[in-house]
Amino acid sequence: MAAGRWRAGLALLAVALGGLRAEQMEEHLKREHSLSKPYQGVGSATAGLWELQGNAMVMAQYIRLTPDVQSKWGAVWNRVPCYLRDWEMQVHFKIHGQGKKNLNGDGFAIWYTKDRMQQGPVFGSKDNFLGLGVFVDTYPNEEKQQERVFPYISAMVNNGSLTYDHDRDGRPTELGGCTAMVRNLNHDTFLVIRYVKRRLTVLIDIDGKQEWRDCIDVPGVRLPRGYYFGTSSVTGDLSDNHDIISLKLYQLTVERTPEEERRDKEVYLPVVDNLKLPGMEAPLEPMSGLALFLIVFFSLVAIVFAIVIGVIVYNKWQEQSRKHFY
Repeated sequence: MAAGRWRAGLALLAVALGGLRAEQMEEHLKREHSLSKPYQGVGSATAGLWELQGNAMVMAQYIRLTPDVQSKWGAVWNRVPCYLRDWEMQVHFKIHGQGKKNLNGDGFAIWYTKDRMQQGPVFGSKDNFLGLGVFVDTYPNEEKQQERVFPYISAMVNNGSLTYDHDRDGRPTELGGCTAMVRNLNHDTFLVIRYVKRRLTVLIDIDGKQEWRDCIDVPGVRLPRGYYFGTSSVTGDLSDNHDIISLKLYQLTVERTPEEERRDKEVYLPVVDNLKLPGMEAPLEPMSGLALFLIVFFSLVAIVFAIVIGVIVYNKWQEQSRKHFY
């Protein structure tokens, strides 16, 4: 069943990437950035590719970030920085607990950030981060909002200057999102984060139909290479079990035109094109030599034209002055 669902996902991915053969994808599984059973070496102080933090625990069938207990937090972080240009992270997770609807919390986050293993207020990890956060938020903090149904998945890119607004459930800085009823389900739930040609997409498979459903699609996302993958969770007065069953990272091989190569040059600070958020504007492209020449040329023409008009007006004024004198 899981294999069939994964093949369906690969077929969808092949279409999205313009004909890339689906059977090539599994050959690009990056084990150094992946986490799956039997979780060998996870949490080891001296070995292993993943490191535990807080109340996170390794179980036989999953890694529990938090138990269904108040005021807990936990995280698991990859020890190896990722230098892939195009990638896809598949997250197999489960959220369940005793709390009824809207009496559970708080959710978990998947991270691709410069800093790792830093506890903080954003689903158990630091605020003002550098990189990408995808949030599976299970509790609505904003009391007066009506149009959003929780649990809700959203994404945020931060260059270190933005603060996640808990009271408004991250709304002021989110790139997009969708409702995702992921609690207390009897079937597997999956989330995919895909980053290809500066385009960020998030898809979900939570209905037990082995089909991907669109959630977030944002072009013009510029993420530096060399950041770390991780996932974290927190509970407060309300709680849930937040379990990670697997994290699987795939390297995607994508052909680029010369124009795309120029556009997708290396970046050193996370930004999103045309996003009107404080401190998030993408740097302006340097002015070309032709554009600079045309600006200088027409500026000089305008100056000369203004001088000529000035001289004509001055001569007319002098002629009028002489006539009045005689």
